Amino acid sequence: DPKPYLALGAVKNISLNVSISNAGDDAYDTNVYFNFSRELYFIKMWQKEEKGISCELLELDFLKCSVGFPFMRAQSKYHLGVIFDTSHLSGDEENMQFLVSTQSANPEHEDALLDNTLHLSVPLIHEVDTTITGVVSPNSFVYGDSVDADRFVQMDDMQCFFQPVNYTFQVINRGPSRLPGSTVHIMLPNRLGSSGAEMLHVQETVVGQERGNCTYHRNPTPCTIPQDRESIFHTIFAFFSKSGRKVMDCERPGRPCLIITCLLSPLAKEESRSIDVRILLNTEILKKDTSSVIQFVARGSVMVDTSLRAAEVSSGLPEHTTVVFEALHNMEPRGYVVGWIIAISLLVGILIFLLLAVLLWKVSRGRGPR
Repeated sequence: DPKPYLALGAVKNISLNVSISNAGDDAYDTNVYFNFSRELYFIKMWQKEEKGISCELLELDFLKCSVGFPFMRAQSKYHLGVIFDTSHLSGDEENMQFLVSTQSANPEHEDALLDNTLHLSVPLIHEVDTTITGVVSPNSFVYGDSVDADRFVQMDDMQCFFQPVNYTFQVINRGPSRLPGSTVHIMLPNRLGSSGAEMLHVQETVVGQERGNCTYHRNPTPCTIPQDRESIFHTIFAFFSKSGRKVMDCERPGRPCLIITCLLSPLAKEESRSIDVRILLNTEILKKDTSSVIQFVARGSVMVDTSLRAAEVSSGLPEHTTVVFEALHNMEPRGYVVGWIIAISLLVGILIFLLLAVLLWKVSRGRGPR
């Protein structure tokens, strides 16, 4: 279907088809003049029928075509097409402009000159096909009180142990036009529940070739250690009740998320741009959860800046991506919890032994001689 605009980069040349008619007497020295953008290059002229039309490029943006020299016959009509190369259009202008006018050496009344000039304007649009991909490193990690602290990192003057998590998102423009600008939204689950402390601390965001910048909410208290006010019996119960998988997804209602917004500079056709996000995850908060596996679902999306005259072409490539990594509890209790479990087990064993001894003693007395 014909489009009401010209897709930059998708069309290599265009043909401007013009019809000239003479409703009066023979017109001497009739010419058609074309004014056009200097970013267009004249290739050639073609005529539907051989009627002696010839064209001459007087300037880079000015073409003169002689029609029916020396006379354009009365009640005659001529058709010609002018082909231009559009591969050098930058898209800085909103429209591609043409000014077509015709003139002859014969005198013509002023009220009949209105149809001697034609102004054509074609909107210029960047047609793009964007897609986004994402990866995370590591894909999973193990946490817990008995896990070696050397596996984690600590920040200066902070007691928390953090797990480094590195995301890399890549935006690709499949064309056919240059992408003048785009916005990437990255959503990361940031709390275990609808409330509570933030788990994530963004260390750095880097856009490839420094062709963009990212903004996000900075965690004012990256090192938060939940207060352990529960009794030892609650701690033991929490350990034995650890099971199941918790999925943390920003698309779920009421799920607080960290949102990183990145503005990217122009992308040429088939060009890509990477966004690296380095994050620290506070493992102290994870220890208070009762799940044995916590799955973090991060989402990235790319949006074309339509204010820059860009249009997304649907071709099936995804404009959203999902990246998943897991926090696995090692299911080993703390040392003092192990001690308490052993002590309570011994105590329960002794009590059962004493109970059995008392029951046997009573049974033996009941069967004695009377």
